Amino acid sequence: MQVDAAARPRVPLSRARILVAAVALADDGGIAALSMRRIAGELGVVPMALYKHVANKDELLDGMIDVLVGEIDPPVGGIDWKDGVRRRVLSARRMLLRHPWASVVIQSRMKARTTPTPAVLAYLDSMIGIFRAGGFSVDLVHHAMHVMGSRLLGFSEELFEDTAGREPDPDAMPPEEMAARYPHLTELAMAVAHDEQSVVGAGCDDQLEFEFALDLMLDGLERLREAA
Repeated sequence: MQVDAAARPRVPLSRARILVAAVALADDGGIAALSMRRIAGELGVVPMALYKHVANKDELLDGMIDVLVGEIDPPVGGIDWKDGVRRRVLSARRMLLRHPWASVVIQSRMKARTTPTPAVLAYLDSMIGIFRAGGFSVDLVHHAMHVMGSRLLGFSEELFEDTAGREPDPDAMPPEEMAARYPHLTELAMAVAHDEQSVVGAGCDDQLEFEFALDLMLDGLERLREAA
């Protein structure tokens, strides 16, 4: 016998439900399209009901960040520290790629807050724990956290930004003059194979470049750990 929808027990509204719905809406339409009214409509409640669980937009965004950080793979026991750090950083990067709006939100909220959100703090604490368990001194861990920076959360801040699709700069110097004045830069630009989908620049494979830099950092930290 089919149960009438109105007779079904209603799922209580909770902070977790609100945050999950907000993340889904941001995935669908971008963070600019997110509003309390849209979240309420998705959950079948009035907007004011949300404020019992989320005080304001900033608290909503902080909670969404914690949901995303919760998607990062947990630490794996019984493996080398370098492999452990690498796995989690690449998992964090996959999380950012699944949620294209997340990078801007995480960066803006990290700058706005005096301390990171609870989930970010827990993540960073666990990463420090991997370094310490791998034989790093507290001082060397401090340097490691600085050198890796936002890459720990999957970010890559690149010098060469993608220019595909942009209008040519009318003030740009002719290619011949560019080659004469900046021969090494021109040589590099002309040598690489083109990847039009790259966000780090024509000729760059995003994931390859990210992992290349990550491995350089980890190899360098390994040498410092052994020397200490």
